[in-house]
Amino acid sequence: MHRTARLVPLVPLLALAAGGTLLSPAAAGAAGGPAAPATPAPVEREAAGTGTEQRVVRRYWTEARMEAARPLDALAPRKDGVRLTGSASAAQAAAAPSSVPATAPDGADGGGGGSAAAGRTGAPSAPARTARAVDGSPWTRGGAVTGTAGRVFFTYRGRNASCSGNAVTSENRSTVITAGHCVKMGGAFHTNWVFVPGYDRGERPHGTWVATALYTTPQWNNAEDIDHDVAAAVVAPLDGRHLTDVVGGQGVAFNQARRRQMHAFGYPAAAPYDGSTLVYCSGRAFDDFLMSRDLGLNCDMTGGSSGGPWFLDFDEATGLGTLNSVNSFKYGFASGWMLGPYFGVEAQAVYQAAQGAEAP
Repeated sequence: MHRTARLVPLVPLLALAAGGTLLSPAAAGAAGGPAAPATPAPVEREAAGTGTEQRVVRRYWTEARMEAARPLDALAPRKDGVRLTGSASAAQAAAAPSSVPATAPDGADGGGGGSAAAGRTGAPSAPARTARAVDGSPWTRGGAVTGTAGRVFFTYRGRNASCSGNAVTSENRSTVITAGHCVKMGGAFHTNWVFVPGYDRGERPHGTWVATALYTTPQWNNAEDIDHDVAAAVVAPLDGRHLTDVVGGQGVAFNQARRRQMHAFGYPAAAPYDGSTLVYCSGRAFDDFLMSRDLGLNCDMTGGSSGGPWFLDFDEATGLGTLNSVNSFKYGFASGWMLGPYFGVEAQAVYQAAQGAEAP
């Protein structure tokens, strides 16, 4: 397709609950197929590695600083080495090409993606249809997600900003999944990185968890490739306890079929939201047909929701699901679409590196 498109990352526009399912590499990958090629190692950056550093970071994030943290101006991601610039202005949203619908198909034919993308395995499921929420509705049903999802705060080039993230089941009981641009952007890793699970109107019911290490894909680290906008953080224990011992953790899966029913969560902080409450969208994912290999959902969440979890098989009664993507970016001319990276072998490598790290 020969079209000049503008991408808007949700940089901030631009975190073991019973029943959670952690899929092993063998279960998540293709069964009986040829050996996969070696995957480049994730990029790791040490954060607050000592107790003294962690106390300094934790004290830094006062209530006032958290409330003042706002989405950054868009620093659009690179695609195939080319910088795609843009911001999410109303004028851009109004300038959508006539061939691009305001609302993408809700699921298409349920074919699971076919053979178009390497690494997709398994047959698509046929979940019962639920009412779609595309307007970024507040999540009021409680459940595990109100503890595992949270806001991410960090300093980027002297400015305090926020993203979203989700605690997942892991060997070290200390792993948070988020978006790549929520740990590094414009060639620099963020500092003062913390995760606040269950954030609600300024309250921190489960405390403030300081990152000791940040991980992202080599593709995001080297070229800010939007197809690989995935990251993980390892957080230090708090009061002698590990993260998922306190808030629980959601399962995580890789190399799954596409076009599945999904729920997306986050803490959007750009208008008309203010980042104070957990918000969600739901519907059947579609395949991006413009400038990425990402998954898409019809969703009106805004900047600050970046890194928030997308769940397969989400149970609205229990708040449990299987994390399978994160909020990543929007096209400037299609503000009603949310795009998230396909969780393939690269995302899996990031998760494995993070969950195997020691949480000091």
